[in-house]
Amino acid sequence: MALAGSLALTFLAVPASGAVAASAQSRGTTADPQDAALAFNSSGYTTITVTVDGRPMNVRWYKEICYVADPVTAAAQQPGGPGGGSTTIPNTACGYQSMNVFVPESAFGDQRAPIYFAVNNSGWMASYIRASVTAGASYTSATSNVGAALKAGYVFVDVADRSRGLVGADGSLPGKAPAAVTDAKAAVRYLRLNDTAMPGSAERIVVNGTSGGGALASILGASGNSGEYTPYLAEIGAAGIDAKGRSTLRDDVFAVNAYCPITDLGNADTAYEWLYNVLDTRNTTGQNASPEGAAEMAARFAEYEKHLGLRNPDGSRLTAATMLDTIEQEVVHSAETYLKAGPAHTIPPLGGTFQITTGGTTKSYVNDWIDVDATTRTVRSLDMPRYLAFVATQAALKTTPAFDAVGVDGNITSRTETNLFGPPTQTYMNYTEYSWNHNDVTGDGSGLDDTGLTWKQYTAQKSTTVDDQVHLINPMDFIGTNADTAPNWYVRHGTRDRDTAFTVSVNLDRALADDRQVKDLNYQLAWNQPHAGNYDVPEAMAWIADVVRKADSPSASQR
Repeated sequence: MALAGSLALTFLAVPASGAVAASAQSRGTTADPQDAALAFNSSGYTTITVTVDGRPMNVRWYKEICYVADPVTAAAQQPGGPGGGSTTIPNTACGYQSMNVFVPESAFGDQRAPIYFAVNNSGWMASYIRASVTAGASYTSATSNVGAALKAGYVFVDVADRSRGLVGADGSLPGKAPAAVTDAKAAVRYLRLNDTAMPGSAERIVVNGTSGGGALASILGASGNSGEYTPYLAEIGAAGIDAKGRSTLRDDVFAVNAYCPITDLGNADTAYEWLYNVLDTRNTTGQNASPEGAAEMAARFAEYEKHLGLRNPDGSRLTAATMLDTIEQEVVHSAETYLKAGPAHTIPPLGGTFQITTGGTTKSYVNDWIDVDATTRTVRSLDMPRYLAFVATQAALKTTPAFDAVGVDGNITSRTETNLFGPPTQTYMNYTEYSWNHNDVTGDGSGLDDTGLTWKQYTAQKSTTVDDQVHLINPMDFIGTNADTAPNWYVRHGTRDRDTAFTVSVNLDRALADDRQVKDLNYQLAWNQPHAGNYDVPEAMAWIADVVRKADSPSASQR
């Protein structure tokens, strides 16, 4: 199939995984002219002072490093301003393909310090360059992942990337998939290229992200050194692509720290409708505006889940028939882990109330679904229909479809991920079979109505790119293959997160558990957390410190 967008490149004969030039594998080289242009300027920093846990700390700030040789120029006016307007960006040349690097004083001369690699694109939206560390700011390491990383002596990197919503200077939309993944890989390659010149170790990159950022962290961690991205990397002048289009650097990472990852988009609508229809949740909560569509999508789930061939830790098959029991077990485990973490942790008794604050407003919700024994700090029972109704009540369910709604039933105002796909000359393109076949917006260039082809007919064509785009942002397609999957994973998904189905993170966990490259897998449904991230900073940072320590031990195998 052709590449996404308007590219007409030919896939090059490159290794699928980490077979790269030995001289460039870990410490980097600038022998190639293009790579020489991406050399790190070790003296190009400004020293700023911040306070962490009440103590001043000097931090070297390497500002807005452009990590590619041929960045895509962006329009000065970008959508998403206050009130739905636009935002003016000052760095049109490389503001979406650059990174801020912050080095705490304890890491000034430390080339073994881990690199905390933060991706900041919520909802798979394009992420303009940001600075999480600001002069004069105060951070508390118990609640701020920024402060905790600096205190631990980690190099903190804020990474910008192209993605949906980005408008190019020429009026095109250059953020279509897999642009965000390509850019993240290019940033990793920049760090590897300059590893000897920069503080921190490119062999200890820990990728952190939430929501769309959690999804980006997941695909980056799953697809290390896959040759499928090489043509895209070549187009933007990424480090480690030689004159013949061959990869000479690695882009695998050490660890993934992902929160509520919005991933597996090609199957996310199916999973969502199955979860919130199998126990009649949409009807129970009065949120079933499209019952026929919901039922049609939900009916596809059993076949999809069977196709994955996953198993639970006890060896049982993970299927549509066992998924609800699996989710229930994960929620019970979450509650009991929370209760046993300290005497101050309590869950209201049956008939009691949960007090939930959203956007500054606190509401009460009757606990009619989980019964706990306060003495033994265990769960007696959990009512799944009522639990899912609780999840769908404290935060209203998404539309049907939840992720690929644009163009369906005349909907052209939806903010779903539909505009992540299609060529850069087209506003959006439906990327799932249901939405493609039900697109009824004439003239949008998407769907059966405009092309005269069903989804299966359309994707069977060699010139089709949208299914390639879906594939290249889906970690499930790379885990367990010859891609170099990150060996360490910390994945969290809140027990009251209704932004994506719990099945998505459960499947991700089970797939990772079956990948022999994965050495440390720490997955959990986080008790009483919504769609959010970095709410467990001490636990997450302790995990990072632990996997780094294990990797540095004399007995650890070298990657």
